Amino acid sequence: MNKIEVTGCIVLYNNDREMLQECIKSFFNTSINVFLYLVDNSPNTELKCLEELNMNILYISNPSNPGFGVSHNIVIDKILKTESSYHLILNPDIYYVKDVLSDLVIFMNHNHDVGHIMPKITYPNGEYQFLCKRNPTFFDMLARGFFPEFLKIIFKKRLNKFEYKDHNYDEKIYNIPYLSGCFMLLRTSTLRKVGYFDDRFFMYLEDADITRRFLQVSKTLYYPEAQVFHHFAKFTHSSFKFKWITIQSAFVYFKKWGFLKHLI
Repeated sequence: MNKIEVTGCIVLYNNDREMLQECIKSFFNTSINVFLYLVDNSPNTELKCLEELNMNILYISNPSNPGFGVSHNIVIDKILKTESSYHLILNPDIYYVKDVLSDLVIFMNHNHDVGHIMPKITYPNGEYQFLCKRNPTFFDMLARGFFPEFLKIIFKKRLNKFEYKDHNYDEKIYNIPYLSGCFMLLRTSTLRKVGYFDDRFFMYLEDADITRRFLQVSKTLYYPEAQVFHHFAKFTHSSFKFKWITIQSAFVYFKKWGFLKHLI
C-alpha cells in the first residue's frame, strides 16, 4: 500500500447529508494518497453509511459529544503514530475543486518552515470570509459578539484590523497568528511538537489557541493561491447557547494566555 500523504478528519453532528457528501468527495478528489476519519458526535449512527463512499474512510461513533477539539484529538492521537506528512482539520460544510489539496501540499513540501496553512475561504458565491485574525483581546471578543450595530460602526476600523481587512486577501501570503479551524492543513511533524487541541475548549477559540502554539515553532500562513468554499453560518450571533459557549471559551483562552495583556 502506498504511504498516506494526507490524513483528514471531519467532526460530525447531525449534518446535512448532501453537504457532507460534497465535502467528502472534495477531500478525495485529488491525485495524492489520502485517508479520512469521520468522528460522529451525533446521538445516533445514521451517518455511518457515508463510510461507504470510499474505502479510505474510517467512521468513529462518538455520541458523548465532548466538543470540537476533543473529538479531533481522537484522530490526532491515531495519526501521530503514523507516517503521514500532513493532517487536515476540515469542517463538514467545506467543498473545493480537485487541485486545491495537492497545491497546498506542494507548497508545504517546498517550504519546510510552514507548519500550518489555510487557503482563501469564500462563500459559495465567491464573497470573502475574513477568517485571518489577530490574537483576540477581550475587547475584540466583546465587540464582535455582543456590541449592537451602532457600536460596531463606531469601532469599525478596529474590528476590520482584527480580521485583517486592512490587508489584501486576494494576492499576498501572510503569516497569521489566528487561522480559522474550518480548514487547517497541519504538518504532522510540527503537530507532534505542538500537541493536541486544548481539551478545555468545547467549541470556539480552540483554533486561536492551536494556531498560536504552531506559531511558536513554525510559520502559520494564509495562502490565497488556493481557494475553498464554505457554507458558513454565524451561530454565535443568533443563539444564547452559542454566545454562552463563546464566553466560556474566552475565559479559558484569556486565563491561559493572560487576561491583563489581552484586555484591549
